[in-house]
Amino acid sequence: MNGNDRAIVGLVMVGHAMVHTYELSIPILVSVWLVEFPVTEAAIGLVVTAGYALFGIGALPGGVLADAVGSRRVIAACLLGMSGSFLVLSVAPSIPVITVALLLWGTAASVYHPSGLSLISTGVDERGSAFAYHGMAGNAGIALGPLATTLLLIPFDWRTVVGLLAIPAALGGVYALRTEFEEDAAVAADGDGRADPVSSLSEFLAGSRSLFAGAFVGVFAVVVMSGLYYRGVLTFLPELLADFDAFAPVSLAGTDLEPARYAYVGLLTVGMAGQYVGGRLTDRIRTEAGIAAAFAALAVLAVLFVPAADAGLLPLLALGAALGFTLFAVQPLYQATVAEYTPAGTRGLSYGFTYLGTFGVGAFGGALAGAVLTYGTPTALFLALAGVATLAAVTGAALYARAY
Repeated sequence: MNGNDRAIVGLVMVGHAMVHTYELSIPILVSVWLVEFPVTEAAIGLVVTAGYALFGIGALPGGVLADAVGSRRVIAACLLGMSGSFLVLSVAPSIPVITVALLLWGTAASVYHPSGLSLISTGVDERGSAFAYHGMAGNAGIALGPLATTLLLIPFDWRTVVGLLAIPAALGGVYALRTEFEEDAAVAADGDGRADPVSSLSEFLAGSRSLFAGAFVGVFAVVVMSGLYYRGVLTFLPELLADFDAFAPVSLAGTDLEPARYAYVGLLTVGMAGQYVGGRLTDRIRTEAGIAAAFAALAVLAVLFVPAADAGLLPLLALGAALGFTLFAVQPLYQATVAEYTPAGTRGLSYGFTYLGTFGVGAFGGALAGAVLTYGTPTALFLALAGVATLAAVTGAALYARAY
């Protein structure tokens, strides 16, 4: 990578890690809120879904904004906004205030993915490597966020923990404001110059129609199903694991430990390898074929999850590792597919729609999981998720067939 590539990759790695640090610390906090407040899993699922929905819904205007004012400024605003929202959460006395804080977090976090991925696609020459490192940083946040939250909850109450978590994003926001690079270096070098950014409603509608008139509609369907699976499996996973005998709470030196939380962190940590492998594969295979294969594997893993848990600790750990690897391997595959199916001039808009589908529509996976677990069983939840993954695999195969 050249100096410009390294500067961009450094910034997006910080931004991606911070976004997912907060996103995946929330399920750990859910397990605390269920004990502290008189609330059902279905109700807390709706609260979390509201914040996660804005995380996706705001991606569309975030993508337009990135095209208009540049990604660096948008990423800085995202980081500072997330820090502020967690400060609000740290003083929340009730579920309604928690809801407000999560809505603020979702709004701030929503602009990151379209701006960060647009920046990679237009500014970095070695795009596949950049997607790989970007994904690994995201998974570092995905793993370290829950781990830090779990460890800090041992000596501190949850409000203090949330206040401490607000500090890294504030530092990241300052870093984003100070760093410099050329945002359009890659498209300028390969002759794929940027079109004028969307600046009016008519241009937005025209750009949107142009995107969905082609095969991007299939890519959008894939990212929606990816979001439903992702949120459906992760939102209550710490609680689900805690219900299995293999992860029963233990007492150590007078402190009650929750093994399920550490297993959850381990699953997310394995995802770093999945992100890296998925990113590297984008330069070596047709990404549509990779999408089809990865989602087919996710369908099988969902069907096997509860039987593996009932079989004992080792089968559950093995399946959890495979789930973590595959769940995150799909992300760089569809991110690179978006870049292949869209023009550089509306790349921010394209990724805005992508994460509207992934984290906006996909947020309902959390509400679905909460409802199924309140009125049904874990087996029913994982069978539903297997159905979602099967549809995504079929769509990926159809995109591959269309391309050849």
